[in-house]
Amino acid sequence: MSHADTHRLPLDPHDFLALDSLLDDQERLIRDTVREWVANEVTPHVGEWFESATLPRELGKQMGDLGLLGMHLEGYGCAGTSAVEYGLAAMELEAGDSGVRSYMSVQGSLAMFPIWKYGSEEQKQQWLPGLAAGDLVGCFGLTEPDSGSDAANMRTTAKQQPNGDWVLNGAKMWITNGTIADVAVVWARADDGTIRGFIVPTDTPGFQANKITHKMSLRASHTAELAFDDVRLPADAVLPGVASMRGPLSCLSEARFGIAFGAIGAARACYEAALQYAQEREAFGGPIARFQLTQQRLVEMLVKVNKGALLALHLGRLKDEGRLAPAQVSFGKMDNVREAMWVAREARSLMGGNGITLEYVPIRHMLNLESVYTYEGTNEIHQLILGQAITGHAAFG
Repeated sequence: MSHADTHRLPLDPHDFLALDSLLDDQERLIRDTVREWVANEVTPHVGEWFESATLPRELGKQMGDLGLLGMHLEGYGCAGTSAVEYGLAAMELEAGDSGVRSYMSVQGSLAMFPIWKYGSEEQKQQWLPGLAAGDLVGCFGLTEPDSGSDAANMRTTAKQQPNGDWVLNGAKMWITNGTIADVAVVWARADDGTIRGFIVPTDTPGFQANKITHKMSLRASHTAELAFDDVRLPADAVLPGVASMRGPLSCLSEARFGIAFGAIGAARACYEAALQYAQEREAFGGPIARFQLTQQRLVEMLVKVNKGALLALHLGRLKDEGRLAPAQVSFGKMDNVREAMWVAREARSLMGGNGITLEYVPIRHMLNLESVYTYEGTNEIHQLILGQAITGHAAFG
């Protein structure tokens, strides 16, 4: 086939820039496997889960069986995939629902990663295989009722006793998986002022997880407030490898990386739903896809989805080469989420009255992305991270 012939091939509206050609066979296999699982196990039911504010616990076990939990970590039952493969899985999961991708992100990047990175060999052996298999559920406690973005100002304390035990007191807020978790990785301020991470089995006396209700976003996800009332832990419950905010911030960077991919999955689902709707919905004697204004809206969605996917893939390649800086992760999280929000709202609007129902995906993604916009660093925090990176001046506070 000549080059002239290839130029006449029809372009794929679902992969307009031929991003598929930038992936290798293993990356495509992982992506397609997760996409098929989402199509079979998530998409047909997630509207009902969203409406009833639940997420079946067995989904976690299914993700463990697929090797998705802690998939980017090495050893201890983890799959040891590349960063790009992890990102592609996140993209497909969030095309189903942000709550499903959040489950994977919290389990792998926020609960398992700090144990893997900063834990003792005994801690890794005790917790990581069960978490990787989905037999155990983990959560991550950093945000507090009175400190979100200013996480270093946490009030949760860890006081070491004469016998070496630790006693935790305080509270954590907006904790994904908190009410179903078997173990929590909790960050607290020690007597010497350092920030330490603790592995807290949720059946420890004094630990309580209270379900957060009345959410209008991330409804297919378990969200809790954690309370610690003289929670006594053995000396070996502390993560030995870190004693500063570097610990929790490195976990957040891992999760933010997945969000850069995931948000584009949500945007893609909205764009594809709007495209199909425009081709099927008739008005004034034909499909609304033939109208100039409809095409303009679809084109803007198409461009944002494809640009965001290219950005995420580039960040993934940098991460796999060991060249990805935290500020570059902020770039991806910040811009891809806000562009995904725009696409979701535009898709919702294009569908008119039908767009507000859970029969179609945009309203659910639109509401979910309001949470994604806020967690793992608000949009404003990422702007300040980027501002510091390019000016050399910190403007926090």
